[in-house]
Amino acid sequence: MKRLILTSSSGVGLTYADRADMVVPLIFRFVSGPLPTSHHLEQYLTGGYYKGDPEVRWSDLVARSPQAGLAHKELPLNWFCEAYGFDLIELWFDPRPNDQLQLVWILDYLRSQSYMADRLTLRLVDFDFIESGGAGLRDRTVRAFDVTELDFETARMAWEAYRAPTPELCFGLLRREFPRLPFLKPAMEQLLAELPSPITGLGATEARLLDLIATGHNRTKQLFQPGGLLETRVFDQWELGPLLEGLASGPMPAIAGLDPKFATLALHDARGRNAAYRRSRLSLTEFGQAALAGREDFRRHNPIRRWWGGTLLTNERLWRWDAASRSLVAP
Repeated sequence: MKRLILTSSSGVGLTYADRADMVVPLIFRFVSGPLPTSHHLEQYLTGGYYKGDPEVRWSDLVARSPQAGLAHKELPLNWFCEAYGFDLIELWFDPRPNDQLQLVWILDYLRSQSYMADRLTLRLVDFDFIESGGAGLRDRTVRAFDVTELDFETARMAWEAYRAPTPELCFGLLRREFPRLPFLKPAMEQLLAELPSPITGLGATEARLLDLIATGHNRTKQLFQPGGLLETRVFDQWELGPLLEGLASGPMPAIAGLDPKFATLALHDARGRNAAYRRSRLSLTEFGQAALAGREDFRRHNPIRRWWGGTLLTNERLWRWDAASRSLVAP
């Protein structure tokens, strides 16, 4: 039986776990920045290019197969699966929010791809890929079940909710039960917690970052490295930098000590920015201490222009999350 695994970039270790003939890691990060357009996502899976897109496709991150060689290159994913005759297509996505978003996106897409849709199996991955080594992935028992029309419909609803111009539909998902996608609702709540608090103006990760700096953890390596002190489940280490910079800039910064050379470094200068992070010695400003304690609202004094799914957060349209009451606060 020929098996294909679709997974996230954090599940790339499955490539070496001998669980399938081919493993396809999907690269998209949906938890920060503007969402890719529907056309961009489709082009990624069908193998085409268009002006303005990064020149990357699903096949670019797939290792050479002993059986198929590089036959997958230049082909749409669905065509290749049919031509190569995969009998089983497994979905492996862990409970982290970005993995769950990738899962509902790919399910929504595959619903219209009849060959793949008829052969889909969902693996209930109840552990984090990042914390599992290759041997663990090879030997671990992971429950599986066939994907049904109800699963496709749940994925469509969730993906549509996350892409909506307000978080209201995502908040509505918290009132529902998804027994076949048990990690979807917790992931949505973790994402909603990254909206600014109505009291402090800080998202969950921002508040945790200030708290750690307040207790003396002033080096970015301590905070950002995988498995580090910050222990964020939403953002990866590359997405934490912009959060830090947002807290350290503006009319009333909450953080001091960020290397001043950041002001002159281009956004694409990863090497220079990483060096500047390492040189930084962070501390809270008096205003940052007040915001962390709930005596000041960071967003009343500083601008915001940040994407949360399909929602553009600005000072004029600032959706907030009240963690105490688990409620969404409209602008």
